Amino acid sequence: MVAERSAPPLSGSGCAAGLVLGALACVQLPVLPPLWLCVPLAIVSAAGWILPWRRRAWAAVLFGLSWASLHGYWVLENQLPPGGPAQDVQVSGRVIDLPQRGAGYTRFVFLVEEADALPSLRGRRLQITWNDPWRGPPASSTDGGRHAVRAGAHWELSLRVRAPRSRINPGGFDGERHALLRGISGTGTVRDPASARERQTAHGLPAWRERSSAAIVAQVAHPAARFVQALALGDTRGLTDADWEHLRALGLTHLVAISGFHVGVVAGFGVMLCRALWWLCPALGRYWPRPQSAAWGAALAAATYAVVAGGALPTVRAALMIGLVALARAGRRPVGAGQGLALAAVVMLLPAPLAVLSAGFWLSFGGVLWLMWCLPRTGPEGIGGGLRGFLSAQGVASLGLLPLCVALFGGTARLGPLVNLPIIPWWTLLVVPLSLLGTGLHALHDGAGRWAWRAAAWLFELSWQALQPLALHPQAMWWLAEAPPWAVPAALLGVFWWLLPRGAGGGMAGLLLCLPLLWPARHAPAEGELELLVHDVGQGTAVLVRTARHALWYDVGPPTGGDGNERILVPALRALGQAPPQQAMLSHDHLDHIGSLPSLRRQLPGLRLLAPPGSAIAGAGPCQQGLHWQWDGVDFQVLHPAPGSRHAENEDSCVVRITGRHGVVLLPGDIGRPAEQALLQASPAALKADVVLVPHHGSGGSSSAPWVAAVAPRLAVVSAGHQNRFGHPRLDVVQRWQAQGAEVLATAESGAIRVWLGAQGLQLREQRIHASRWWDGAGRARSAAILSPIEQAAAGPEG
Repeated sequence: MVAERSAPPLSGSGCAAGLVLGALACVQLPVLPPLWLCVPLAIVSAAGWILPWRRRAWAAVLFGLSWASLHGYWVLENQLPPGGPAQDVQVSGRVIDLPQRGAGYTRFVFLVEEADALPSLRGRRLQITWNDPWRGPPASSTDGGRHAVRAGAHWELSLRVRAPRSRINPGGFDGERHALLRGISGTGTVRDPASARERQTAHGLPAWRERSSAAIVAQVAHPAARFVQALALGDTRGLTDADWEHLRALGLTHLVAISGFHVGVVAGFGVMLCRALWWLCPALGRYWPRPQSAAWGAALAAATYAVVAGGALPTVRAALMIGLVALARAGRRPVGAGQGLALAAVVMLLPAPLAVLSAGFWLSFGGVLWLMWCLPRTGPEGIGGGLRGFLSAQGVASLGLLPLCVALFGGTARLGPLVNLPIIPWWTLLVVPLSLLGTGLHALHDGAGRWAWRAAAWLFELSWQALQPLALHPQAMWWLAEAPPWAVPAALLGVFWWLLPRGAGGGMAGLLLCLPLLWPARHAPAEGELELLVHDVGQGTAVLVRTARHALWYDVGPPTGGDGNERILVPALRALGQAPPQQAMLSHDHLDHIGSLPSLRRQLPGLRLLAPPGSAIAGAGPCQQGLHWQWDGVDFQVLHPAPGSRHAENEDSCVVRITGRHGVVLLPGDIGRPAEQALLQASPAALKADVVLVPHHGSGGSSSAPWVAAVAPRLAVVSAGHQNRFGHPRLDVVQRWQAQGAEVLATAESGAIRVWLGAQGLQLREQRIHASRWWDGAGRARSAAILSPIEQAAAGPEG
């Protein structure tokens, strides 16, 4: 009896915290625990969690770890083999989300129902990209094809499918983690658009969401309609990169992404509706007491909104909490806020323990947890008390979530707490209700919601225009370099100490605990030292060169940012704590080397450019033989092209030699054998280097034997895409560099490659190994492959 009395509740806060910590420990591991250990551990720990004893919370920790590991095995088993080649297959299935259309492509999630050539695809989700043809004008939106794809429609498609694969860079987006969270088994591209046909027109909830979203655009006819779409239906496809940038700078992303507060407002409307019905018809109280009906009304309204809005994680969390409280109230078993939050966490993680990988999980549960711990249990009295309570809640949420925002997004909005004070009530109490009212009226009759949607758009635009000067301020965002993993829990402990009651003496201690996260060490090269970061940009080239106080981009890679921000180079700068380079050297005019330039110029309007003579890049200075400068004890010397160059093609690529006190780097662009021969004749001694970027991504038309012998590096880096259509790097090229004594690394397998030439010699870091994750396809392929990945990539035809 003593053990039972002292045992924590089965679904109490202690066991819920244990479950969360166990799942979190699993996703931090570089490799999953062995399957033979996970199965018995899950069974034993589940029994330990159910039995009433004092160590029940620790059993929940072990169950969270083993249960998340088992889910990891199931999800990875459901994906296509990571080391296998791309396969062509004819499939039929259903579009299950809202298609995203961009300039030249349409992207959507496809649930495969039939795949005769590859039966294992049945029942799996694929991320499909349908591109416009490379040659000829792109199809217009009236020509059908990819523009005819609608949510809820059944299609028959010819696809080339492969396992999920992500580019891995410091501070970059992890596409493989995203695929894990969404249950994506592979990616596919439409291979034969002419053979694609729609087997059944759009129907079901996804189709209704898309039709309603289109109705908002048509009936509102105002730019702010895109925000009404997001708030009413969770459809953010209309928001541009610039919109998201402004929302981040204002600290308002959580409101447009549909927060739990919105769900609470909807639940409140459900309560009001039920009470109005019971007031109008008192006889209903004989069959169903009004308090119970109001609770069920709140739960039904919250659940309906969560489904209509697309089931985002914060929305589901809020709907779960409201539903659990409603069930308890209907059963006359009161549930406190803490118990409701714990139950919601358990109910969410039991079917999907890998949800801890989502930023929304931590911000949603973390925000509610901070508010519950810090704010008084009794509600404020009067208008003044309500205002004080709102201000206190905003301060607690802003301070409590600061470490999580920095860890998850690399920074936070400087004025976010102040901006939220007027905008939260304005959007949540005016814009959101009108948006939802319009959607409800539209569901009853087409066109009935026009006035409500227009009113919501007008009210939103008033606030949005007033906020633009703040959003456009260059110091609106506070970006921070990546900190060590232990800095996040230390900062959370520091915030906890800050928020203790007065007199606890936690001010200075809390500040010291937050410093490693908010003021991380920035490891810049010393005088005369040199650092190189070869980005993983797929089939292309982008290299960041750093000295003690300067930086240079050598090429900027293919397009990565749509109509807005560059998404690889700039996030890497922020993660390194590096100020943006003032200068970029573009080896030549090909898209795989300069594609991100428009996005970079938008973000960095003062960027100076160097390009070969004859380049079509506006405003670029000449990059030609004889150009020379020095930064912080490091010499930069351009060896090629000669001043007479006129075409800025491969053979005219800028070749730069960078000499520090501890080594030499050679960056030769896409030169081939003719340019290599010219350099060998001009000055073979100037080609000797410790580190070289392999010319033309490892093409067979470059890296001739005399050139390789003259360079004779210790490290040769290949920047090429995984399983690219050109077969780069060629097997004979790789072997040629290896025979010369060089270690050959490729970004396709290593991710971004970081090289130091300093007082401690040549050092390097492969991002995939440094930030290893058990869901990394390249790591799993390496462990299973008979041939090396480079050999497999080199077996394809030369482009």
